[in-house]
Amino acid sequence: MSACDHIGDHLKGRNGPGHCRCQLSILQGTSALLLCFDESEVRKIIRECKKVLDYLAVAEVIESMDDLVQFVKDLSPCLSKVSRDVDAREKELTHQFHREILVRCLDQVKTLAPILICGMKIFIQILVQGGKGLEEAAENRNYLAQRMTDEINEIIRVLQLTTYDEDEWDADNLTVMKKAQNAISGKLQPALDWLGDPMALKGGIGEKSLRQILEYAVKVADRSLPHDSDIIKKSVGDIQSMADALCELRHDGKGASPQAQSLSKGIQQKLHELNGVLSRAVLNVEKSGIQQPAHTVAGRVEQAQRWLANPSLDDRGLGQQAIQLVVEEGRKVGEGLPPAHKGEIFALCNEVDSLSRQLADMCRRGLGNTPQAQAVARNLSAKLHELKNKIQMAVVNRVVEDFIDTTTPLKQFTDAVLAPEGTPGRESNFKDKAHGLQEFSTRAAKTARMVAAGGSSNKKLVEALLTSANQVESLTPQLINAGRIRMVYPDNKAADEHFENLRRQYAESITKMRNLADEATDTTSFIRASEESILRHTANCEDAIKTHQPQKMVDNTSSIARLANRVLMVAKQESDNSEDPFFVNRVNVAADQLQSSVTPMVQDAKGVAMNINDLIAQTRWRDSNRALINAVGQVRQAVTVYPEIPPPPPLDMNALHIDDHAPPRPPLPGGEHPPPRPPPPETDDEDEMHFPLPQANQPILMAAHGLHQEVRQWSSKDNEIVAAARRMALLMAKLSELVRGDSGSKKELIACAKAIAEASEEVTRLAKELARQCTDKRMRTNLLQVCERIPTIGTQLKILSTVKATMLGAQAPIPSPDGSEIACGTEEDQEATDMLVGNAQNLMQSVKETVRAAEAASIKIRTDAGIRLRWIRKQPWYQY
Repeated sequence: MSACDHIGDHLKGRNGPGHCRCQLSILQGTSALLLCFDESEVRKIIRECKKVLDYLAVAEVIESMDDLVQFVKDLSPCLSKVSRDVDAREKELTHQFHREILVRCLDQVKTLAPILICGMKIFIQILVQGGKGLEEAAENRNYLAQRMTDEINEIIRVLQLTTYDEDEWDADNLTVMKKAQNAISGKLQPALDWLGDPMALKGGIGEKSLRQILEYAVKVADRSLPHDSDIIKKSVGDIQSMADALCELRHDGKGASPQAQSLSKGIQQKLHELNGVLSRAVLNVEKSGIQQPAHTVAGRVEQAQRWLANPSLDDRGLGQQAIQLVVEEGRKVGEGLPPAHKGEIFALCNEVDSLSRQLADMCRRGLGNTPQAQAVARNLSAKLHELKNKIQMAVVNRVVEDFIDTTTPLKQFTDAVLAPEGTPGRESNFKDKAHGLQEFSTRAAKTARMVAAGGSSNKKLVEALLTSANQVESLTPQLINAGRIRMVYPDNKAADEHFENLRRQYAESITKMRNLADEATDTTSFIRASEESILRHTANCEDAIKTHQPQKMVDNTSSIARLANRVLMVAKQESDNSEDPFFVNRVNVAADQLQSSVTPMVQDAKGVAMNINDLIAQTRWRDSNRALINAVGQVRQAVTVYPEIPPPPPLDMNALHIDDHAPPRPPLPGGEHPPPRPPPPETDDEDEMHFPLPQANQPILMAAHGLHQEVRQWSSKDNEIVAAARRMALLMAKLSELVRGDSGSKKELIACAKAIAEASEEVTRLAKELARQCTDKRMRTNLLQVCERIPTIGTQLKILSTVKATMLGAQAPIPSPDGSEIACGTEEDQEATDMLVGNAQNLMQSVKETVRAAEAASIKIRTDAGIRLRWIRKQPWYQY
């Protein structure tokens, strides 16, 4: 039995406010003791991580093989220890998300370490020989050292995290600021060492560390509150000017002069001041509680809907900002569309923008509650949903077009690099293929970001896509540099190995990015878009035959074959992801049929290209191409869970006729009493009518209202998950009143929190039961991950509510373990309230995500499961 269990047993059966305060003090003391021990263990791992950072910082000054050998000898044991310690720590963490980050960062460090050593080796060899490519080799080495540094810094940041916010994203202002602050702490000492050494040269590690600190400080300033931002930017400007002057003096050999010494001390003082200002800026943003727009179109539309449902509510402009970002995303996506579709989406963007400004103007004039404002809000909401759907459709088309072939640009570049010396046009061919690779990477990364913003609402998937896009973009110029070095030194084994390392990294990164984009894209929509693209290429082939252009025929049939192979790849992913034998068999049969139709089409197309006027060859190609198109359609139907319902046949108006005689009047009801009135239909409207609208100072009610808005779109009839989630929203609204002291007693507050915890367990039970019967592996994993957090958060809510209940109306000080007293109803009370608010928001968000995941998983449950969850979508509020 643990110490906590002993304490729990000791505290059982104690009642009264005095005992409650005693319990609180003991629990706080025990918690503080355990946290103190845990933090000491984390500090030990961070010390080892910082040793690795110190070695990485000197990587760029190693200029001989002997130094490199010593570097590897020193770095290897440190890396091994960090790997062991982080791996062991990862297994102890309770938050799955933090575990995944540590595993990912550690894997990257293990992968990059040997590539860095190889890059350093080729740099030293070129330096010793005095040959070409030194600048490219140095850039490669610095890039790899920085990548490893970033991964180690991220490990340090995650190790220090003690909580997990469900709504926190890597791109959140606060997260970016904390990452920058963490990176600055690792650069501060080398910068101070450089400033303290009068003989230190310009361009060394210390100066680079100083410049990087200023870059990170600007990142923080860009996300700070206005007052803090101005102070940081002024401080950065002052340090920048002083550093430039110091570098000039040291370059002229005057580093030990009184002027240089004074500058050095001044910069050191300003750096310490800047560090303090940065800490305050991060703290001020954290305390401000200002919400920023979501990072996906779906999230922004959700934020906008909260404003549109109650335009008179002051949300600090968040709803309008979210709408503006959706419009910007629509215009960005529209740029890559054909003229007709581009005009359509641009017109819709302009309409949404105009309605948003009109509504915001009415709200500024205090007309947010008027019927006119409500009408504009309904119209704007409908148009916003239409824009969201068009963005998603456009993104699917971009995925189809831009990821049709991810191997050819890299293969062509590799062939250009490996071309033997003396090959005609070798240099110009290299430049062309390098330019082609760069263009492909830029467009593919841009598409991946569009998919992240507009094609998915899965946080983990979105962040993985963004990380992958950044990696591909940053890796491409380094691969081109490595290719240039390999061309200059074709017989150098280290150059060949270095190029191969980076080529493999690039190939893995681009494949991962494509797979993530596929996963974020609806399979049926993807195959339908591929079908449409195949039909366009087929029309181009017909035009090539008509205009006698064999090369055009070859190009378009190649695209058809690649599109068919992409459909095959997606079909295989769907088959591998399912555990439903009937579904798997149906998809595999359709995929086999498609696979067998690709080669005949390609062979017949070659026959046409060789003799464009051969009518028999043309007929053969048309037949085989038609078979391929039909096979693609069969795959689409196979992966579609609910088959598409064809439109009804057109009505034959000629068959209608009007009879001259009216039908007979029905008989009157018999008996003395009229028949009973039929019962009213079952409806959920009663709850909706009485659900209170939140104000800006009611965060718990706002979180409850968010869940209520999510579940109100579904009927709770024959759907226990929706019913339980609806009940939780109502209970949380009641808890909001009790916590604010508007009504009720301590007993009611505790009872309400207990009811919420029980409802949490019910939602989790139902979600897990559904997950067990779901045949889609990804959907099942997602559902289990989002619902597993709910019981823990529900239990925490019960504990925090009990703590808060002991403080309601209590003003007497609480004795703490160290003999001092904790004032009630002031700081301690506010802290308890803040923790309760954060917990309530996390709980409502987790339940909301669970409802969404359950709805998605419900279409793929085992036919013999016996689960009957009916997801009947009600009419959206803006269509009433």
